[in-house]
Amino acid sequence: MAKKSILYSILFLKCPQCRQGPLLEANPYKLSNMNKVKDHCPTCNLKYHIEPSFYTGSMYVSYAVGVAFAVATYVLILIFGLDFGPGGILLSIIGVLVLTMPYNGAVSKSIWAHFFFKYNPEIANKVSKQ
Repeated sequence: MAKKSILYSILFLKCPQCRQGPLLEANPYKLSNMNKVKDHCPTCNLKYHIEPSFYTGSMYVSYAVGVAFAVATYVLILIFGLDFGPGGILLSIIGVLVLTMPYNGAVSKSIWAHFFFKYNPEIANKVSKQ
């Protein structure tokens, strides 16, 4: 199996160490388990929670990701030449932020985990050969 990139691992919510196992219990849009991080990776057995409230710091990342979604929405409105007016643009941005909120939280936790857990190609190769 080819080495997965860090971008793939972050966007598809994979384990930061092996980049193969899932980071979350369920899909971010499943509201009963919304953005609940697993205790450990089922593929390489990495413990995801290194201390209590570890993922609280992902709130800062979530803010930055939300700003990126808002700016991207505004730029797309400009590129397509849509004339919504200021109120329409604001409502469009709010709509996008509300629709992407579960994914925003999940990808923020993934980015946060990738700050602290490093990719290990030896473990990834060993796991992919099994």
